[in-house]
Amino acid sequence: MAQKPSIPKGTRDFSPEEVAKRNYIFNTIQFQFKDFGFQPIETPSFENSSTLMGKYGDEGDRLIFKILNSGDFLKKADQKALEEKDSSGLTSSISEKALRYDLTVPFARYVVQHQNEIEFPFKRYQIQPVWRADRPQKGRFREFYQCDADVVGSNSLWQEVEFVQLYDSVFHKLGLEGVTIKINNRKVLSGFAEVIGEQDKLIDFTVAMDKLDKIGEDGVKKEMLEKGISEAAIEKIQPIFSLKGSFADKIEGLKSILEGSETGQKGIEELQFIQKAIDEIPLKTAKLDLDVTLARGLNYYTGAIYEVSAPENVKMGSIGGGGRYDDLTGIFGLKDMSGIGISFGLDRIYLVLEELGLFPETVTQNTKVLFINFGEREALYAMKTVQKLRDNDIIAELYPDAGKMGKQMKYADKRDIPYVVLAGEEEMSQQKFTLKHMKSGEQSSLNFDTLRDKLKN
Repeated sequence: MAQKPSIPKGTRDFSPEEVAKRNYIFNTIQFQFKDFGFQPIETPSFENSSTLMGKYGDEGDRLIFKILNSGDFLKKADQKALEEKDSSGLTSSISEKALRYDLTVPFARYVVQHQNEIEFPFKRYQIQPVWRADRPQKGRFREFYQCDADVVGSNSLWQEVEFVQLYDSVFHKLGLEGVTIKINNRKVLSGFAEVIGEQDKLIDFTVAMDKLDKIGEDGVKKEMLEKGISEAAIEKIQPIFSLKGSFADKIEGLKSILEGSETGQKGIEELQFIQKAIDEIPLKTAKLDLDVTLARGLNYYTGAIYEVSAPENVKMGSIGGGGRYDDLTGIFGLKDMSGIGISFGLDRIYLVLEELGLFPETVTQNTKVLFINFGEREALYAMKTVQKLRDNDIIAELYPDAGKMGKQMKYADKRDIPYVVLAGEEEMSQQKFTLKHMKSGEQSSLNFDTLRDKLKN
């Protein structure tokens, strides 16, 4: 017996209902992107390895899916690396391309490659799949969609404010209340490293900090020690773990902790600007919160950092994130091009909406009416009507095979089609249709105009 087919771990098939719900989220986000003035672009699913590698830190690089060179790739393999089983050295000689890890680095490549065609500041949105060789778990997949919006070519902090508003607007439209937009600033994190005299270990420091919600305070401190950050240094930044209160209260606490750091004070100023603007332009649904331990383990952030948390009654990781990356395009040769962007985690947003029952019933509406097939003549009569209903934006179908009516009715019931039409010899002679409501069983004989109006309503 043939082996049952399967799909790779961390990937999924989607049913018609799931696709409809995902499209509802896509369309909601896309509408808001357009409403905020963002323009769509698309980039290839795979890039040159040189475009991606080294842009996400060591942890990110390990999660990039590499694509083997086509043809007999072993002929050009580094024989020494092959003999010594040096996977790192071997990879570069047998793989020149990789699946994109996110949409931000490909976007930076796009900006540099097309800089003479772009009007700056350039506001772009992109909704496409990405791939990560991560360990699959709830809400974390190896293939998933990102929904990104970015602006390049502007240093203005009003962009930071607008992205907070964009997050709020999308979640408001989705009916998702209780969302928290956490914000921090990479300059604040640099300030912490400066204050404790560990500037050369900034990346180790931020990567450890970014794991606070997963491994706790003790786990973060343990990892810092393992990375060579001294106990005395860790003791100096102890107050950051206990900063409480409002956004303004935390700002005051930061001022004290970062008193000796010019970089840190600059970060505080930027955070205050955003806070004051949002106070003047209140959010509809979301709450803005300062999280001084938020780091996001990507090397390219240089200013504001965002992470969006689901409502407290849903156990879920972040459902969005992003930040300012002043020098990202510099790695591709385009200097002094500031950028900022955010991303929506479609799959996790889906799980949250599903758990809270927030998908509108209309999202999964499919065929409105099924015409029963009684035979060739009746089918032609039905198909002509189906065509006219479709011209009126009514989703209608003809059952393809003339068979037992019970089987056709069962088909309509299983697919949750609310109406069926019976059109036999009698109906054809009178140019009418018998419309049956599947749930109530109610039937009525109607001409086309009445049938159309009833189905439209």
